[in-house]
Amino acid sequence: MAEDRAAAVRRLLDAVRAEGRTALTAPEGKVVADAYGIAVPGEALAADVDAAVAHAARFGGPVVLKIVSPDILHKTDAGGVVVGVEGADAVRDAFHRIVANARAYDADARIEGVQVQELLPKGQEVIIGAVTDPTFGKVVAFGLGGVLVEVLKDVTFRLAPLDTDEAAGMLDSIRAAEVLRGVRGAEPVDRGALAEQISRVSRLVTDFPEIAEVDLNPVIATPEGALAADIRVILAESVPKPRPTYGREQILASMRRLMQPRSIAVIGASNEPGKIGNSVMRNLVDGGFSGQIHPVNPKADDILGIKAYRSVADVPGEVDVAVFAIPAKFVAPALEEVGRKGIPNAVLIPSGFAETGEHALQAEIVAIGERYGVRLLGPNIYGYYSTWQDLCATFCTPYDVKGGVALTSQSGGIGMAILGFARTTRTGVSAIVGLGNKSDLDEDDLLTWFGEDPHTECIAMHLEDLKDGRAFVAAARETVPKKPVVVLKAGRTAAGARAAGSHTGALAGDDAVYDDILRQAGVIRAPGLNDMLEYARALPVLPAPKGDNVVIITGAGGSGVLLSDAVTDNGLSLMEIPQDLDEAFRRFIPPFGAAGNPVDITGGEPPATYEATIRLGLEDPRIHALILGYWHTIVTPPMVFAEVTARVVAEFRERGIEKPVVASLAGDTEVEEACAYLFARGVVAYPYTTEKPVAVLGAKYRWARAAGVLT
Repeated sequence: MAEDRAAAVRRLLDAVRAEGRTALTAPEGKVVADAYGIAVPGEALAADVDAAVAHAARFGGPVVLKIVSPDILHKTDAGGVVVGVEGADAVRDAFHRIVANARAYDADARIEGVQVQELLPKGQEVIIGAVTDPTFGKVVAFGLGGVLVEVLKDVTFRLAPLDTDEAAGMLDSIRAAEVLRGVRGAEPVDRGALAEQISRVSRLVTDFPEIAEVDLNPVIATPEGALAADIRVILAESVPKPRPTYGREQILASMRRLMQPRSIAVIGASNEPGKIGNSVMRNLVDGGFSGQIHPVNPKADDILGIKAYRSVADVPGEVDVAVFAIPAKFVAPALEEVGRKGIPNAVLIPSGFAETGEHALQAEIVAIGERYGVRLLGPNIYGYYSTWQDLCATFCTPYDVKGGVALTSQSGGIGMAILGFARTTRTGVSAIVGLGNKSDLDEDDLLTWFGEDPHTECIAMHLEDLKDGRAFVAAARETVPKKPVVVLKAGRTAAGARAAGSHTGALAGDDAVYDDILRQAGVIRAPGLNDMLEYARALPVLPAPKGDNVVIITGAGGSGVLLSDAVTDNGLSLMEIPQDLDEAFRRFIPPFGAAGNPVDITGGEPPATYEATIRLGLEDPRIHALILGYWHTIVTPPMVFAEVTARVVAEFRERGIEKPVVASLAGDTEVEEACAYLFARGVVAYPYTTEKPVAVLGAKYRWARAAGVLT
């Protein structure tokens, strides 16, 4: 039976396409809805006014009349909808009025008749829909519906298909979720019926990729069910060609040779200072890369004292990576030689491809790479760093501080900002990778590798787009349970100009899809560049929390208030201090201090008060995370506070008690040194800000929940 229904939809869509149309009429939408069990009210098509009267009489009670035209998508805008029509005379009047309005709206519109539909019961208006997102493919939407849907934009998105349990989760993800549960004496809506409608729409668009958009708006949700008052279906002009895909083991095998190479060829290596080929060679040699380096330059016998080869084909033995440092116009023939040599990776530093409008040139190198199985990093990149291999394959400044943070960027300028931040903060990195035009290798390849890399503890990625959002989500879901993934998505409004034929399409035309789906994948989205870098630096430092109870201990009341605000802003929970714990804190603070939460020990207290209260916070198992607010005084100087705090945290760590501890230090410039001291010893500390340490703690909590560490 399901196959018969699918066949009916297939015949209908083929017929619509044969007529050169992309939009289904309301009666055609009813065929689709019935085939997939999408609940809609009773309705019939009236070709003339007498048929409209007869249909209305059969339904009994008030009805809705809607114009049916393949050329009028937005019926309300055309004056093509009349609601609550009852009685023969009223039906006749509404019929003629709707047709006249449609003619006035579009004199050339084809009018097939008027749809007569049962009047829906009163209930909560919501929207259910699906859209083909350029990044993530088929995406399902749910939110508040009605005429103000595009104004309110209270909507959430998920990848299709999804089952009813996943669909039910969408109901709690909108700001007005409480409305669905019933407010001011209203009964809750039938959540199961709504979830079923969402799931059925997701299966429809998955089964028929040529469906670009589906719009059920409004859906009337009541305690007894959910009915779609209107279904709009829009077909795509064309279905995009699928991109080549690689299995997990294929990706890991290629990435292993890229990130842990034993032999590198530099095509365009040069002895001339100022040339990119010279800079790459110097960085490889000076960086201490222990593998083989093979300069390729037909006009040189040696480069920096290393034997040079006229062609990569002349290089003896296996080569893992070919780094290109030649002009764009010479890349394709050199890449052919790389392919014939069987080199699995090409790092394409040159610019002058798609980013400058040379799409054909980029398409040519992609085709060569696919033909020979060469994975391409770039073009238009600064290169890459793999610090644990002492590998610096870039024309930028070297960096060799080994650590657990992997950083990637789509932009060279952002890449250098990453480098500068890492150097200033002494952040240890496992890799820094430029992605540029992403002609082939992209974020999901890197995520797959870094997820398995034992040297990488946290991954941070700057991106302007994703070539394959679904592949990225799949890689993120594999990686997040093992380590945090932080993303800075630039161009948050770039997709807003995309034309849409439905409310769902219009709502999906901004950043909301990225935001929702990245969150569902467990990715921590950073609001800005500095936030991304600070999250990456701090998250490996903090242990995972084991519960939600956060306590603030502060020497300054003002800082305590701001820290409390930041706790709320970052979705954290201030612990309600029980009486026994309150009394325990009061034993250490002066009478004019304040227990509760924040615990205000006041600014004039000696180091012993800080130590005693921090000890209590770490000792009590009901407290799961500490936020410290320090105020610079001569009684407790910054470095004294830092040394005390670090010593106590280290002592508890040795006892097996680890809790995330972050600190905000307010004071003169001495607090900068104190923060650096704390950071190096496992306490994430920042000077002159109450927001940043709490934001980092909030990011750690978001990862812990996404990873299943904290439920």
